[in-house]
Amino acid sequence: MAESTQPTIAEQAQDVASKLATTVAETLNFGDKVKDDIRSDLPVLYIDEKAGSDSTGSGAELSPFATPLTAYQSIKPSTESDPNPSSVATFLVRKADSVERNEWVEISASAKKKLVKSIGGWRKSEAKLAAEGDRLAKEKAAQEEKEKKRREEAKSIILVDDPSKESKKTKIYAVPELVGTRVRIQGWVHRFRPQKTNYFIVVRDGTAMLQCILTGDAIKTIDALDLTTESTVELVGTIEKVKEGQTAPGGVELMVDYWKIIGKAPGGSEAFEGRLSVDTDASIRADLRHLELRGETATSVMRVRALLLRAFRDSFYKRKITEVTPPCMVQTSVEGGSTLFEFDYYGAPAYLTQSSQLYLETVLPSLGDVYCIQESFRAEKSLTRRHLSEYTHLEAELVFIQFKDLLDHLEDMICEVVDTLLADPVSAEIIKTLNPEFTPPSRPFMRMDYRDAIKYLSEHGIKKEDGEDHVVGDDIAEAAERKMTDQINRPIMLIHFPKLLKAFYMQPLGEAPDFTESVDVLMPNVGEVVGGSMRITDYDTLMAAYKREGIPSDPYYWFTDQRKYGTTEHGGYGLGVERFLAWLLNRWTVRECSLYPRWMGRATP
Repeated sequence: MAESTQPTIAEQAQDVASKLATTVAETLNFGDKVKDDIRSDLPVLYIDEKAGSDSTGSGAELSPFATPLTAYQSIKPSTESDPNPSSVATFLVRKADSVERNEWVEISASAKKKLVKSIGGWRKSEAKLAAEGDRLAKEKAAQEEKEKKRREEAKSIILVDDPSKESKKTKIYAVPELVGTRVRIQGWVHRFRPQKTNYFIVVRDGTAMLQCILTGDAIKTIDALDLTTESTVELVGTIEKVKEGQTAPGGVELMVDYWKIIGKAPGGSEAFEGRLSVDTDASIRADLRHLELRGETATSVMRVRALLLRAFRDSFYKRKITEVTPPCMVQTSVEGGSTLFEFDYYGAPAYLTQSSQLYLETVLPSLGDVYCIQESFRAEKSLTRRHLSEYTHLEAELVFIQFKDLLDHLEDMICEVVDTLLADPVSAEIIKTLNPEFTPPSRPFMRMDYRDAIKYLSEHGIKKEDGEDHVVGDDIAEAAERKMTDQINRPIMLIHFPKLLKAFYMQPLGEAPDFTESVDVLMPNVGEVVGGSMRITDYDTLMAAYKREGIPSDPYYWFTDQRKYGTTEHGGYGLGVERFLAWLLNRWTVRECSLYPRWMGRATP
């Protein structure tokens, strides 16, 4: 009987096991097998659409790209090279759902076709950009050559400041009276408009603005080519009236025959007009306050501020009220310790003053009625539009008066100063421009008792911050006070505040000793601009006030002595200059009304 050639069951089992082992090995080493099939002369680039990155990937197996086009671009092929991706690299993509097994396969034929199309589009874009770049480069070179030739020609044109021609050096404010006169002015280029045959330049020198006209050789010099906004210039020429139908500052203009740049301002990215605009962020505007002050609005506000202080000084002078200058470094408080700026004064604690009132009271017996205009400091952690950490405080103390006299004096001063400003052509024009709807406050001012104000707030649904109704004894918050003032829409003298809400030195109200002879003057759109009161005149009452407030009396001996050595009825007030200006010129925030405003977090520039 022939021997069987069929494999035994044991042999079949061994064969199956052998094939299974081979399959497993091939599966586990698939990546290595693919690598073995890759052309050794081409770079290998790995692409994983899910886990790769075109921005941070390098094309290595552990750092794949996300797209084939980026992988192709990474080898920086020349524009003349074969667009067939297989000719420049081997592109491997991870098999779907094989992150754990790390299986890579060569990019499919359809994907290659799509890549070839993407490469074509990319190369067209690159070619277009290159052509555009060449064009721009040629245009730039031509422009530079033209500018070089223009500057060479300009160097040959020299304006001569002829000493034989008489010229009167003057400030711009005076030129309207110098028509027909040859003058010499210096200033800053506020704006200029170059034309083919003329330059129209508006120059300012801090006193006024003047339109200057340059023509002929005056616009062909190197200085004419270099002229920029805010450059400092000197100009010489004849003052003429503007032609009928035309306008210019002051109604005159300067026909220039000689001029030069004294200090050139930068152009380009550093040009003045590029640093500030109406859309510039408020914090950047604060950083660039030194430049913003050159603008017409800021200049106008500062000019009215100066005229306002002069008007107050004139009104005080007319009333024989003497100006004094109390210290700003003190070792006692006026309004309480929570808003004091403390500093080390030769090893001892000292503070920036909150008010000069106490010092003003000490000179009443020698000088009579007195006032001061200087800075006060409040360390309030407040960022409202009407708060400053440093502000100009106009304060006055008046002797031998009653509470009604104080109210009448405040009303007279405010109205008189406003009338003065409206009578001045400079301030009147600025007020009309910045606050066209402004009307002088009508007299008499409304005088509202604090208790009536509480009633008004309740009746008109003006709530406290917690949503509750106001009650007597509440410190009326700024927002509620301003809302009431805006509704009434006229100046209000809010009087007779509770004693516990006011400073220790305020005189109690005779018929209601829990209230005081005090006043806040409130203006629409701003709120409080003046705070004042009659002062305690009785020694024992003042000592009791110290005790009630927990204030040691010894450091105030110089203030208390005013009640020992010839006491008398007196009262005073403090006016915030920035708030008054904000009301007068309709400024949104008091920060616009300070030269370099200081508020919480801001003490620069």
